[in-house]
Amino acid sequence: MNPQLFLAFLVVAAALACTPGVDWAYTIAAGLRQRSFVPAVAGLCGGYVLHTVLLVAGLAAVLAGMPGVLGWITLAGAGYLLWLGVGTLRSWRGATFSADAAVGPVTQLRTFLQGMGTSGINPKGLLFYVALIPQFVSADASLPVPLQSGLLGITFVAVAGLVYTVVALLSRRLLQGRPGAAQAVTLASGIIMVALGAVLLGEQLLPFLAIRS
Repeated sequence: MNPQLFLAFLVVAAALACTPGVDWAYTIAAGLRQRSFVPAVAGLCGGYVLHTVLLVAGLAAVLAGMPGVLGWITLAGAGYLLWLGVGTLRSWRGATFSADAAVGPVTQLRTFLQGMGTSGINPKGLLFYVALIPQFVSADASLPVPLQSGLLGITFVAVAGLVYTVVALLSRRLLQGRPGAAQAVTLASGIIMVALGAVLLGEQLLPFLAIRS
């Protein structure tokens, strides 16, 4: 691969992963409710692995070029974020960090799947892979284009996983023994999820309502 393009991609990937958003919100909220934040981070990374597979297979570009399908994906993502955000808001009063919290395998699996859904069903993540990664692929490199795309996608997964792990660790350190702060952060996380879900929903419904009127 072109080393300059790869280093530039690392900078962009780190900047995007360090931008607070729904992934941060889910990582922090899940970390406050679970003994381990690993399932949440692993789930978020799993969603981006799914995007990477779609990109390498060429399906991401196909889906991005089908507004109707992408619209339904966006609606599904919006509904999922609203559901996840409302659930977080309902639990904010009891949010606290406890290293002794008991978590069973079913709960960990659910946390993983919710994290995977958070990043995997987000159409903006799909469009990020379609619109950004190809800019860092060189047709003159010795590696085939699909392989370059896959390596860049996995690189973003690794960077995002590292950033989310740091966010979760810092959150736990800062919020341990501070139930008031834990409640405030959980409330903010729920609001972020609901707000982003509402924005995605509005992006799809407003043009439709404008046409009807």
